[in-house]
Amino acid sequence: MKAPERVETSRLVLRKPTQSDAESIFSRYSGDPVVTQYLGWLRHQTIEHTRMFLAFSDAEWSRWPGGPYLIESRTDHRLLGGTGFGFEDPHVAATGYVLAHDSWGRGYATEALATIVSLSPHLGIRRLFALCHPDHAASARVLEKCGFDLEERLNAFAEFPNWRPGHREDCLRYVRTIQSVRSGG
Repeated sequence: MKAPERVETSRLVLRKPTQSDAESIFSRYSGDPVVTQYLGWLRHQTIEHTRMFLAFSDAEWSRWPGGPYLIESRTDHRLLGGTGFGFEDPHVAATGYVLAHDSWGRGYATEALATIVSLSPHLGIRRLFALCHPDHAASARVLEKCGFDLEERLNAFAEFPNWRPGHREDCLRYVRTIQSVRSGG
C-alpha cells in the first residue's frame, strides 16, 4: 500500500513535496542555520540544494510506500516544516521532523509525528525509529510524547554537519514498534 500524498489533521496538512516548493522550503527552514543546527543533513546553501532534496523526495516516493512530507498550516497553507519516512527496508523506516523557527513550541512537531505513526501500520512498517542529538531535549520530548522509547545511546555514531562539521557525535536512537493492521474480517 502507498501512503496518501496528502493527510489532514486538526491543524495541519502533510503533503508530498513538489518542485514548486523549492523556494518556500529554502526560505522557511532548509537554509536557516538555527533550524538546521541539530539535523543530520547539511543546511542548504543554495536553492539548488533544495531542488536536489526534492528530486530525492520524488525518488523515495517512487521506490517506497512513502517518503518526505511537507507540513503546512491547515488554515492559511503556510509552510511550517517537514517530516516523513526514510525506508531502510519494507518493514523498517526512519522518521524525523524539522520546523521553521517561528513554528517552534506550538505542538506542530508532535501533531505531525503522531500522524506519521498512525500511517505506519498501513504501510507495513513494523519498526519506526528516529535519531536525536543528545542536547536536543525538545526533540527528545516530542518523540517520547508520541510513544517512542529510547533504545540506546550510540557513541560517536553520526556527524551533525551544522553543529560540528567533521566530528562524529553521540546520538540517541528512539524506537516505536508498530502493530500491524490486519485486512479483512
